[in-house]
Amino acid sequence: MTGKEARERRKANKGSKTDRKQASAERRAASADRRARMLAGEDKYLLPRDKGPVRAFARDLVDARRNLVGLFMPLALLLIFALFLSPAVQAFVTLAMFVMMLFMVIEGVFIGRQINNRVRERFPDTADGGFKLGWYAFVRASQLRKMRAPKPRVDRGAAV
Repeated sequence: MTGKEARERRKANKGSKTDRKQASAERRAASADRRARMLAGEDKYLLPRDKGPVRAFARDLVDARRNLVGLFMPLALLLIFALFLSPAVQAFVTLAMFVMMLFMVIEGVFIGRQINNRVRERFPDTADGGFKLGWYAFVRASQLRKMRAPKPRVDRGAAV
């Protein structure tokens, strides 16, 4: 095919401007629908890392408890802004950051072990567990509650 023929073929396959706009609007609507269903927790629309009853149980356990690690990002932003203050304050801010990171690691280990133990009780035959599930729970706990995807299904303090 010559260059001229290829251009004509692309132009013919391109469609009219209204057809392209309509197809684009349909794609956006379908994408918004998939996202809404994913946030609602429908298993078919979840990402592979979130699928399955074990992961749903782990999410519910994390969402039901209050996590100190969830405050890390807002506190880190405050401490970073505090670094721009006087040099005398910077030493305390650096120490506070290290203390926050230490608490984050300790709570991450605690969350991971707790989630793994509860999953082993509820799902004794599952192969899902160990470091991978603990990391999944830790990452979910470290996100702000409003930013979690899929959205939390249980309230804070609820029995799971």
